[in-house]
Amino acid sequence: MTDLSPAAQAVWDAWEKTPVSLDIVQTDREALAAALRAAADQVVPFNDEMSTWARLLRNVRSEFLSIANELDPP
Repeated sequence: MTDLSPAAQAVWDAWEKTPVSLDIVQTDREALAAALRAAADQVVPFNDEMSTWARLLRNVRSEFLSIANELDPP
């Protein structure tokens, strides 16, 4: 594989680190959720600043994490 940027590598690592189960659909969903969380961490890192821009970024991050939570099997 070609060299990846640190951000892309973090997403790939999250995908690859998801344990494999006998249920391939569950594994895929867990891996996708992990990759989305890693992407949110890379693109919109958590910031507790109170500026309007920081609040907007927190909302974007929250949407990514909501999708990841929905995909993560119970």
